[in-house]
Amino acid sequence: MTGHIRIVNDPIDLVPLLITFNNPEYKLIYDRLSKNWMTEKELSEDIEPEQVTGCLALLKKGNLIEEQWRMPKPGDKPQKEYKTTYSRFRANFQCTMDDLGDLIHASVSTDEKLRDIVDVIEKEVRGGNKSLNDLARNHNVSPVFIKGLAKRLPNLDVKGQGLVFVEKPGE
Repeated sequence: MTGHIRIVNDPIDLVPLLITFNNPEYKLIYDRLSKNWMTEKELSEDIEPEQVTGCLALLKKGNLIEEQWRMPKPGDKPQKEYKTTYSRFRANFQCTMDDLGDLIHASVSTDEKLRDIVDVIEKEVRGGNKSLNDLARNHNVSPVFIKGLAKRLPNLDVKGQGLVFVEKPGE
């Protein structure tokens, strides 16, 4: 296990961690990757492939895993393998309790209203409204809540004071 410490200076960076450790399959994947380099195929042997793909995307987005190419046996194709980057955690931030509550809610909630907000936000971003403040004002939520949602979603991310779509591999 590496001795790297994940230093979190922005509470938004908690979102991928909260999602990972709140989902039993994601937690299992994280635990396995903390011990060994593993390919997506190896992880999918006893975990649903969709869960593995989703978890790896989230961990990559949160800069929580490393990847490298595994040398193949003669005649086989090389495969990417993954391992967690950090073995320790340190938080170095301050935020309001309202902001912390918004981040935790955006990270672990299964509320159906959250899905409705996400759908509308994605449409607005596609339509050109990428401003965190405008989106927050339109939905009567905080900008921190919007950032938390963007960190949760595989296809959105925060860039400066706005949201952008993240390209999926192969697009």
